[in-house]
Amino acid sequence: MQPFGKLGRYSFFAAIIILMLVSLLGLALSDWLVLPALLFGTLTLLGIGDLIQKKHSILRNYPVLGHMRFLFEGIRPEIRQYLIESDQDEEPFSREDRSIVYQRAKGEEGLRPFGTRHHVYAAGYQWMTHSISPKPVNGHDFRVTIGGPDCRQPYSASIYNISAMSFGSLSANAIAALNHGARMGGFAHDTGEGGISRYHRQGGGDLIYEIGSGYFGCRRADGGFDADKFAIQAADPQVRMVELKLSQGAKPGHGGILPAAKISPEIAEARGVPMGQDCASPARHSAFTTPIELMQFISRMRQLAGGKPTGFKLCVGHRREFMCVVKAMLETGITPDFIVVDGKEGGTGAAPLEFSNHMGMPLVEGLSFVHNTLRGVGLRDRIRIGASGKLITSFDIARILALGADWVNSARGFMFAVGCIQAQVCHTNRCPVGVTTQDKLRQRALVVDDKKHRVANFHANTLKSLAELTSAAGLTHPGDFLPHHLMLREKDGVMITEKDIRPYMPEGFLLREEWDKFGYVERWQRARANDFAPIDDGV
Repeated sequence: MQPFGKLGRYSFFAAIIILMLVSLLGLALSDWLVLPALLFGTLTLLGIGDLIQKKHSILRNYPVLGHMRFLFEGIRPEIRQYLIESDQDEEPFSREDRSIVYQRAKGEEGLRPFGTRHHVYAAGYQWMTHSISPKPVNGHDFRVTIGGPDCRQPYSASIYNISAMSFGSLSANAIAALNHGARMGGFAHDTGEGGISRYHRQGGGDLIYEIGSGYFGCRRADGGFDADKFAIQAADPQVRMVELKLSQGAKPGHGGILPAAKISPEIAEARGVPMGQDCASPARHSAFTTPIELMQFISRMRQLAGGKPTGFKLCVGHRREFMCVVKAMLETGITPDFIVVDGKEGGTGAAPLEFSNHMGMPLVEGLSFVHNTLRGVGLRDRIRIGASGKLITSFDIARILALGADWVNSARGFMFAVGCIQAQVCHTNRCPVGVTTQDKLRQRALVVDDKKHRVANFHANTLKSLAELTSAAGLTHPGDFLPHHLMLREKDGVMITEKDIRPYMPEGFLLREEWDKFGYVERWQRARANDFAPIDDGV
């Protein structure tokens, strides 16, 4: 379904209309053409219906032809089962997650017969322990208060929110649908580093204003940080928290260029950049260079934001460098209100293949390291931890909460909720369902008034499922999950818990420099607050 020109995706439907007209004209010459006229006439009516309906994005962009997708979906369970049984492809599992999102977004029951389709006897299979005596869970609107001792405007956040996706990467309609859904469901919408657009404001949903190394929305002409512009953006009542992006899971340590040709007036407005010039997002920040300066910048951001919760996001790389930041917290007395750990497996946009596959730390390892490092210096109670990286199902949320997170962000799940089909053409501007394109005609496929309900439904139904898991585990709140609630098949006949692999380290153990088998103390001794460089070699 690749276009041949701007309107190429309608060429199949146009051909049907032409054949219908030819058949109708041909009836004057031969009665045999009545059947083709009826066939093409029926397909024409079907195509017109596809263009004006608002439920299926793919049909609005690919009238008639889009029905082939639903035909293939009808036989998908058999194809998926074959692939799983033959162990030829891992894609069915992500397809299965997508099906869960679609069902929950549409408010459909997610029941399925014939048991699990996962390899329950294979190494790496994971499950949650349950209780003989499940406990009742009151409601499903689980929330966490974010804001440390220096925060003057704490935020009561849902434990499941929309992860960072910028306007420009996502279409205007996708951003608007997400924000409307966030307001309806009472959860937060991270802006991504592309700034706050008019479409983020359209729905009135809570925003987490993220700024990256490009300082979009609060950028000087030379590309540096503009404190006055930042203060104006952060003062918006819709902005509930501000977040400094140090790195992201899809391409940590990698900058980018938005070519001038791709900068529309709306993108320029949101990012605060001029038209007709390439827009750089450097690989590193210019507002600070040392761990202490980073902490001072966090403090300055919080002050400029009127005391709103302020923190940073990172994909863990050199573990010692994060410990440098923690040492700077101790030396300056400045702590962020929150830290978001981004897993390298995340990322909804395009990134260099080598970065996507081999750069950065996966979420569970990064989260466990950040959580335990903060425990090791007695700061864990002051700082909330968020987590992002392919977190779609209620089991994903429960597992990450058990490993130390206070809340979870999801990009992929909410993209599915607004209609993403993983066509994987995000970087081409030819998204077939209008999610990741700036083409106005393609965007019409995504109807905001329909998809906003699906966003809210997906959030609510996922948390309802989480409440059921929590109850089955004999707990009363998902924040009570701990590593020992998760079991893992290491190899045939050997079962271990997450506590065996990623335990909670003792409070204050780094300050006491107690020996540990995971190498925390060794790295702690090589970290310093005034420089990211190590005292000696090693990471």
